[in-house]
Amino acid sequence: MAAACLIGVARRWDAGYSIVVSSDLISAAAGVILGDVAQSQGRPLKPVYFLVFSDALRAKIRDDGAVRNRPVYLALGLRANCRKGISGLWIEQTEGVKFSLRIMNELENRGVEHLLIAIVDDLKGFPLVRNLVFLIPPH
Repeated sequence: MAAACLIGVARRWDAGYSIVVSSDLISAAAGVILGDVAQSQGRPLKPVYFLVFSDALRAKIRDDGAVRNRPVYLALGLRANCRKGISGLWIEQTEGVKFSLRIMNELENRGVEHLLIAIVDDLKGFPLVRNLVFLIPPH
């Protein structure tokens, strides 16, 4: 999919700027990008996040030859030293408890032990799942 996207960019560069990019360069760039994405998705996270903000952004994504608006969910965490970082990005057709559980389990599997405050914008099931995965007692 990344190679097809880069081919589209190459065509635009050729049409708009008369810059010709070879298919070998496109393939090499796609391989580097996909490798970086895979490495980033599996990187270990810090054990404690004081604040995690999660929301969805709408993005145009090519899917089965058509461009569709899809939600891209992100989790932005704030650590004790006030450093922030994107903990993850997820593209999902629908949201719900199963999706929230998948996100929380992924964060836990990558080393997160505590999420003290979670700010979510109507992400279905997120508060319940967060409490279950990170064993936060009810008030």
